[in-house]
Amino acid sequence: MWWRTLIISLAFLLIGAHFMRYGYILVCSLFALAPLLLFIRHKFATRLLQVTLVTSALLVWGMSGYEFVQMRLALEQPWLRLGMIMAAVAAFTLIAAACCNGIIAKRARSRSLV
Repeated sequence: MWWRTLIISLAFLLIGAHFMRYGYILVCSLFALAPLLLFIRHKFATRLLQVTLVTSALLVWGMSGYEFVQMRLALEQPWLRLGMIMAAVAAFTLIAAACCNGIIAKRARSRSLV
């Protein structure tokens, strides 16, 4: 289960770093501290993280990737590598969201054993 927590934390830190690039310190701090919600052993807290990750994959990485590729196309620069990197980052974020299901299931199994 530790690796799921690590993947989720890395995804949130990556999103936080994206906002740090634009100088949004408060938003960056919120994303960087969001994985601390995993210490709350309630299903709602983990679902909140999962929804945040899915929304971030679509809105943050999807929109940023689209804008960056459009900028590259307008400047007649190569864009394929940038598009693949942004798709990989979005996929990593979605994998982190899927890891939330594993954490919820593992916690449910451990509660049923007690």
